[in-house]
Amino acid sequence: MSTETGSASSSAGAGAAIRIEGLTKDFGAIRAVDQLSFEIPAGGVTGFVGPNGSGKSTTFRMLLGLIRPSAGNAWMLGHPIDDPSRYIHKVGALVESPALYPKLSGYRNLLAMARLGRLPTGRIDEVLEIVDLTDRAGDRYESYSLGMKQRLGIAGALLQRPEVLMLDEPTNGLDPAGTVEIRALFRRLAGEGTSVVVSSHLLSEIQAACDRLVMIQDGHLLFSGPLDELLAAQHSSVVVVTAGPAEGPRLAQLARDAGKTLTVTGPRIEIEAEPAWSVELSRLALDAGIVLRELRPVEANLETTFLELTNKNAEGPS
Repeated sequence: MSTETGSASSSAGAGAAIRIEGLTKDFGAIRAVDQLSFEIPAGGVTGFVGPNGSGKSTTFRMLLGLIRPSAGNAWMLGHPIDDPSRYIHKVGALVESPALYPKLSGYRNLLAMARLGRLPTGRIDEVLEIVDLTDRAGDRYESYSLGMKQRLGIAGALLQRPEVLMLDEPTNGLDPAGTVEIRALFRRLAGEGTSVVVSSHLLSEIQAACDRLVMIQDGHLLFSGPLDELLAAQHSSVVVVTAGPAEGPRLAQLARDAGKTLTVTGPRIEIEAEPAWSVELSRLALDAGIVLRELRPVEANLETTFLELTNKNAEGPS
């Protein structure tokens, strides 16, 4: 597995939604982002993940022109981030919880956003329908649930028909049905050419919604590239428990004889193998007269991969 990096020039970012090279941000003696380099191509849904304090929000803020980097370069839609006026009108963003007027209705909040941003007000009904708030558009914002407030914030980010949509924890507070709806929205927007970048701690949702991933820790890049590539590089396994304690070592030896690497933890044996190999293991056990109490293939997923990579990085040299 390798990270995707590359050289940048004054024309960097052509053909890419976002391109970053050596981006660094210091807050006094604290380095929040340390020489990040990665590229996000136009279109698709990209997940941006990392432990708390890894530098995700700081990176978002630099890309949006809210704070200046200490070093390095970055380009948004081909424009350098030191001049946000050249691209910010093409970028929709939701960073943290939206700050809206409690006493105004959902519709009037969006109307205020549109007027402040000098955007067409005719788009309001469309974005309310997109986030499924048409029926509650006339209700006060203070009466909305947390999930509804999140959806209204996303609606505000969509007012300008953005080419890039950057969302920080967009499914926070949503129930499962609402989360599925927002995931479908991401896919639909990506299919229409919008580059969607989602920062979230809900790794299962990132895996379900995204086709690319950027993973950082302590301001450093751990991975950038297709999500399938990351997961394919991780080991799948087959977990097995024999019915009797004496049969465990026999089954372990059968797996070793088949060239497999395994870990034994009490009665539990975890064998590094593709999930489909569980069929062969079942046959080997049957031929040897070994009764199995449990046989379960375990495919690599983003949560286990994330923990493995972040733990490995934390244990490595600083």
